[in-house]
Amino acid sequence: MAGKIRLEDRECPLSSALGHVGEWWTLLILHDAFDGYTRFDQFQANLGVSSSILTSRLKTLTGQGLLERRRYQTRPDRYEYVLTDLGRSLRPVVVALAAWGNSRLDPSERSMILVDRTTGVEADPVIVDRNTGRPLDDADFVFAAGPAASETMRKRYEHIPTRAAAHRP
Repeated sequence: MAGKIRLEDRECPLSSALGHVGEWWTLLILHDAFDGYTRFDQFQANLGVSSSILTSRLKTLTGQGLLERRRYQTRPDRYEYVLTDLGRSLRPVVVALAAWGNSRLDPSERSMILVDRTTGVEADPVIVDRNTGRPLDDADFVFAAGPAASETMRKRYEHIPTRAAAHRP
């Protein structure tokens, strides 16, 4: 998918992220992996995706380091696909997308909800600023040019003042 990114968007983190997970099946495969699916036949049965598309997406996801391919059987060789740390780091993104999808529905129309595993109580996910705890959907938060921004990116955001944030581990 990286070839589909416009030249002027190559430095945009959103374009870069979409280059990794911007295909329909990719996010659904990751969602299944978050639910504990690891095997080709599990993904295929749950998603109803063709073998060729699933093979292609799993190859891409392993190539990008989001999944790791591990042999679990020999004669014949069989592999499972396990989330890497990088892959697991996408879980909040998938949770946020699902929450956004559910926010447009009446609660009685939601076919999947996020709940606390222990209590079963439905969660209401929000994305917040780690420094202040404020929700990031507030209009007070805007994009700005970062330290590695090109001249084009700096021009786009020249009206936004920035102050360097402390480096986070």
